Amino acid sequence: MNDFSQLVKERRSTRKFTDELLTPEQVELILKAGLMAPSSKRSTPWQFVVVEEKDMLRQLAASKPTGAGFLEDCALAVVVSANVMESEAWIEDASIAAILMQLQAEDLGLGSCWCQIRGRQTASDTDSAQYVRDCLGIPYQLEVLAIIGIGHKQQANKPFDESRLQWERVHTETFTSL
Repeated sequence: MNDFSQLVKERRSTRKFTDELLTPEQVELILKAGLMAPSSKRSTPWQFVVVEEKDMLRQLAASKPTGAGFLEDCALAVVVSANVMESEAWIEDASIAAILMQLQAEDLGLGSCWCQIRGRQTASDTDSAQYVRDCLGIPYQLEVLAIIGIGHKQQANKPFDESRLQWERVHTETFTSL
């Protein structure tokens, strides 16, 4: 895709995927996008765990009671974490890396969806980030932000409807009343 505006419009959360696997080249391009993301003071605090193994994807799908089930059927999950000791802006840094991976996936014609982990709980009230850390052997100094599920779209989503843009949320020069 050559048009960034169109890419942003087309990128919609995809929760239903086909069984088709990603190519190594696709995975590399997605990870490169995350690794090239800007970060505060160029601290690059993020760490990514790439998961393609179906049993582990099923385990990750249990990381919270709702909103994670789609991970079981994706071709690839990228667990996005960051070292809280390396950047006070680790949430922002890791978030930027995650969305760049999602945009790269869309540019490749793939679908993706963000699964929020930070601040969530499993069905048994375990901290979701700790659950994911335990599943994948992630060290304690890394905080798990999210899991990005990626795969071939089962069906195409409609592009964002620009008539739904909330221009009232944009203020010029000073904030106007709500």
